[in-house]
Amino acid sequence: MKNGLAIDIGGTFTDVVLQWSNRIHAVKVLTSQDDPSVAVLQGISRVLDESEALPEDIGIVLHGTTLATNALIERRGAKTALLTTSGHRDILEMALENRFEQYDINIERPVSLVPRELRLPITERMNSHGSPLIPLDMESVDAAIDDIAERNIESVAVGLLHSYVNNSHEKAIQTRVHERLGDIPVSLSSDVCPEIREYERLSTTCANAYVLPLMSTYLARLSQRLEEREFRCPYLMMTSGGGLTTFETARRYPIRLVESGPAGGAILAEQLARELDANRVLSFDMGGTTAKICLVDDGQTLLSRSFEVDRVYRFKKGSGLPVRIPVIEMVEIGAGGGSIARVDKLGRIQIGPESAGSQPGPACYGLGGLEPTVTDADCFLGRLDAERFAGGNLSLQVNAAESAIRSQISGPLRLDTNESALGMAEIVDENMAAAARSHAAEWGKSLEGRMMVAFGGAAPLHAARLMEKLDLACVLIPEHAGVGSAIGFLGAPISYEVVRSRHMSLAVYDQQLVDEVISAMREEASGVVSGATHQHDFTERGSAFMRYVGQGHEVSVTFDPSSVDEQELLDSFEKTYTSLYGRTIPNAEIEVISWTLNVSTNRDDEIVSSFDSKVSNGGEIRQQELLDSTGVSLVPLQNRDDLSVGEVFAGPRLVTERHTTTVVPGGFQIRRLDSGHLLMERHTNA
Repeated sequence: MKNGLAIDIGGTFTDVVLQWSNRIHAVKVLTSQDDPSVAVLQGISRVLDESEALPEDIGIVLHGTTLATNALIERRGAKTALLTTSGHRDILEMALENRFEQYDINIERPVSLVPRELRLPITERMNSHGSPLIPLDMESVDAAIDDIAERNIESVAVGLLHSYVNNSHEKAIQTRVHERLGDIPVSLSSDVCPEIREYERLSTTCANAYVLPLMSTYLARLSQRLEEREFRCPYLMMTSGGGLTTFETARRYPIRLVESGPAGGAILAEQLARELDANRVLSFDMGGTTAKICLVDDGQTLLSRSFEVDRVYRFKKGSGLPVRIPVIEMVEIGAGGGSIARVDKLGRIQIGPESAGSQPGPACYGLGGLEPTVTDADCFLGRLDAERFAGGNLSLQVNAAESAIRSQISGPLRLDTNESALGMAEIVDENMAAAARSHAAEWGKSLEGRMMVAFGGAAPLHAARLMEKLDLACVLIPEHAGVGSAIGFLGAPISYEVVRSRHMSLAVYDQQLVDEVISAMREEASGVVSGATHQHDFTERGSAFMRYVGQGHEVSVTFDPSSVDEQELLDSFEKTYTSLYGRTIPNAEIEVISWTLNVSTNRDDEIVSSFDSKVSNGGEIRQQELLDSTGVSLVPLQNRDDLSVGEVFAGPRLVTERHTTTVVPGGFQIRRLDSGHLLMERHTNA
């Protein structure tokens, strides 16, 4: 987006990117944990000074953040109560009543966001068609409100049985809560997740309520401060599904922001895949707190309406908190630069998921951190330019990194510091490789021979080793790789997706029902998109979740919302079902369970670059000690801007840039493409 300002808040760093006069200006500052807007404004001031742009020159502000995700993982959200149909308050504990790891008697399950004593029963009952079986008892509502007042609850979730069909009871409860308790936030399941399947609907609603006060307060504060700085442009948030929406919508449904920042990186990977005609891509985003991995096939990421936050058991599906939102399918683990290393009771090095964050940060930051982190290992191993880290904003202290590793890892394991640091790096690389393998297996995809797109401040340091472990073809390090997710925001469309669960059998196809559902969804989604843009030319994408009668799960079937009919749904279902299972089931009845509609503006696939392919600075190449499994060697430390286009540079060497460093091990080579991106491959003679 022209003259756009993109902000990406991570657990450790806040990235601010300005596209101005067809050039990219980027800064990276430490995230201010107590008030994230402080770091945002600091970064904005720096990038405006660097570019000499003024607030009135900015046409749009785009924002993504992992604040909601981190609050869920670290359990730092609001004290939340759940009001639900009497007899159903234990559904959050019962979950799906299955075992995701059949033979492990010690499997870990995610801890509910709302403890049992704060799940308050409401006397009422709807049937699956939306007709009241038991009228809403307002005395039970008032009793629950009394409990809420006594326990100093900060946010309320309301999830009643079958409210996705008839939400009148939920609306009545919301009205009574506001009458008695004022402006306390209330999240209704019929607004947040109007779909079948009680457990997922309640889990999503509770998660929305849990992070709503935090995110609403933050976005309101940021809006005010931007206005005080005389920004007069629209402010938009990146959502988990890869689209942009208004701050107002984001404040109501913050659960849609759980993969907000990482979604920008996935969009960047999509753009690069299409630019380079790469059909099979692995997107690898490693920042200060987490690592994110997703697959891009034929220029498209995998999309889903289900996601799990905080998988607690070996990245296993079913071990996280389920949320039903539009999302770019990816796996996220606690494996970032700030992830803390410890020795467990069995004498093994464990990495994360706890992170040193920005306060106090890794020991090498010199800000008071004493625990060893992945960044400390990278610093000690010589993978970082200690004097120019984070654009020169931090001068790393190698001695502090060494001391932390020696005291917390080397001492307990009786290893020397070199072995400990190498062990830390190898463990985090294997954790990320295991997550990638698990993610690919869940979707029936292979990893072998893919191109990796590596971005984020830490990804280029670990990309080569991950490439070896996963048997990938090559690694692409894009321009401005250290702030890749924020770059992706600039190419994202403004979009919004809504869902409705309305059962219909194709045997008794009801065109009126279909038209009414699509019309209602179009009105809601278009209203959100129209509020964020002056454009009127929108693209619509419809999906129906369909199955054979008697099956327990659906397949997602696309359709044209402007002309959907029975035959189109049947043909699309059979084509999709055959592609997944190799056959259809003759004479079996087919049904539609839910419908979704996505309304969006056209996306911008142009990737802006500051690179001039005709210019090479020819700067001086410094030397730095690099420690790897073969020992210590003196390797070239070369600025990215000094690499001539097309020339092949053999490893081992370090290629530095303002916000990251690319480690090129022995046996690898790197070259700069005409586009300015770096391509790392195995050495032809290796």
